[in-house]
Amino acid sequence: MTHSANLSTEIRHNALLQLLANSLVLNHTTPYLSSYDVLNLAATSRTFRYIVYSTPHIFSRLDLTTVRKAQYIEEKSSRGGESEGEQTEDDVYSGHLRRIFSSLRCLDILRHVQVLCLDGLSVTSELVHEILTDPTYSVKILSIRDVVNMNEGKLRAALQYACRPSRPEGTPRLKGLYLFGPKDSARPDLSNSGASTPTSTCSSTSWAAGTGAADQEPEAWYTKRGAQFPVLNGSRTISEWASWASTLIACYSNIAFDAVLCTGPRHLNSRAWGTVNIEALNAAKNPASADVPIHAVATHSLGGCAGCGSAPEGWTIWGEEPPAERDPHERRASEGGTMTTDIGRFPLLAPPPLHSVSLKSAMCPTGQSVYTRLSQFRSKDEQARFIPRCYDCIRDRYCTGCNKWWCETCYVGPWASVHDGEASQAKMTDLARVTKSCWDAAIASTTPNEFALAAVEATACLITRARITPRATGAPLEAELASDILSSIDSAVPQPLCNMTA
Repeated sequence: MTHSANLSTEIRHNALLQLLANSLVLNHTTPYLSSYDVLNLAATSRTFRYIVYSTPHIFSRLDLTTVRKAQYIEEKSSRGGESEGEQTEDDVYSGHLRRIFSSLRCLDILRHVQVLCLDGLSVTSELVHEILTDPTYSVKILSIRDVVNMNEGKLRAALQYACRPSRPEGTPRLKGLYLFGPKDSARPDLSNSGASTPTSTCSSTSWAAGTGAADQEPEAWYTKRGAQFPVLNGSRTISEWASWASTLIACYSNIAFDAVLCTGPRHLNSRAWGTVNIEALNAAKNPASADVPIHAVATHSLGGCAGCGSAPEGWTIWGEEPPAERDPHERRASEGGTMTTDIGRFPLLAPPPLHSVSLKSAMCPTGQSVYTRLSQFRSKDEQARFIPRCYDCIRDRYCTGCNKWWCETCYVGPWASVHDGEASQAKMTDLARVTKSCWDAAIASTTPNEFALAAVEATACLITRARITPRATGAPLEAELASDILSSIDSAVPQPLCNMTA
């Protein structure tokens, strides 16, 4: 009897084998198992080993975030007979990961890995450079959020080198990089033993929907408004954010990130560049504010302007491709195809997809179609859209308490002055401004907890209002702010947050 006949006979007499022999069932089951469990399943019998190792996509996703041997332990960093003086920085901080990859390479598994999750581990820029350039790696989507021992300057240089104009055809193989956002929370264990086991894939939105979706964070960019990741109090300085903007420019249409460029009219890559009076905006901004760079990483997701309902540059809508869409290198969208223009214009959404290695699946918002052309036929209420802005573009025009903001067309700035031949004093008085603070909502709250929460948000809104509202000549800012607080408490009339008036 042949080997295939023996397999057929054994499969017919084993219910689990009969189930997993269906490649569709196997591919949708193994993402919920740890890599340890998958390898143990393959060691159960020759038939299981044949099924596991002969299925090409079973090892396409690998998550090492909870693997014990992947954790960096300083006391055990010196291994392999090398003395401390003979080890390089890369050997110390990522040698343990290289040993894991070497073992996977010997098992002929590494070349099948297309989604690799290293969140929170010790990862060096040299290791990322190796993943980018070594042909033994086939990684398309890499997640290195909240990693340690990473030299971001060298990482930016490696990414820019991989996307250089003279690069070989078909490179870089990496198409998506999760870097700026926070790492995913740990998934609950599925095993009955209660022991914690490493997961072989990053958690997905579909997983979150089935395990307490109410406790999950809203989807970044399209649903969650406001700051998407820490900026001023984060680990990166302002100059480092500017350097990352240059890296996103260099990687545009080649590597997608979990962040996008700011599309405000002050930046060269904006569709509204040249449509807004930049000199008037600079004259009306806070004198203590730094100059807005020509390119910047978007850190905030906004809805429509509270005055006009949109923005000078328009919305970023999933599935919509403006006819004159430009990338920072002045290439038209039709030159590179639809997928090329999607890379860099839409952010990667966390967590990485569970049942797919497609880049579009990683960028597609919940409830939308990965076929972007179909999304164009949705109504405005059904469209997934947002306005990406950097912190400098929304300074003095954004309320952190209620996430409302005023665009450059509706509001010039808090230090706007009357220039000859431009605007009259009456015109300046009619500028849209904040007239109701978040204290009104706090007083209307029915419980002490709701009142306290709204009161905290009110502080930021009052500061924004004090900056945006034109002040009377000679009136101290502190006096007006105190007057606003007292009048808000005395009125105790429920009003919408930050109402707009004529």
